[in-house]
Amino acid sequence: MSKIPTKETIKRRTISDMKALEVHKPQYNRLIDIYSELVFQYLKLNDEFESEGYQYESYTAAGGAKKSPIVATLESLRKDILAYSDRLCLNPKSTMQPKDGNSKKKSTLASILSNLD
Repeated sequence: MSKIPTKETIKRRTISDMKALEVHKPQYNRLIDIYSELVFQYLKLNDEFESEGYQYESYTAAGGAKKSPIVATLESLRKDILAYSDRLCLNPKSTMQPKDGNSKKKSTLASILSNLD
């Protein structure tokens, strides 16, 4: 089994990453907390899945095979993590951009006009 970071470690790293990307605001901390829990659960379950030999199918009483419950849970967690990472601007696909007034460059014309005063 590999060493899994704690939820608090994941949270600190997430905040650090968001600050480096200039998208962190304290108001996001509740979402970051949920995101950190999801990532922690995913890492823990993935480690368990690995230690069990990646058993991706389980057999029903009727003799058929179906997707293992741990695989279904991992898939669900992956989708949730992706949705939260989009909202927190942690991946390249994120549609949100920092809403900092300084992040937009002024056009040359706007710069000239503002200097006319």
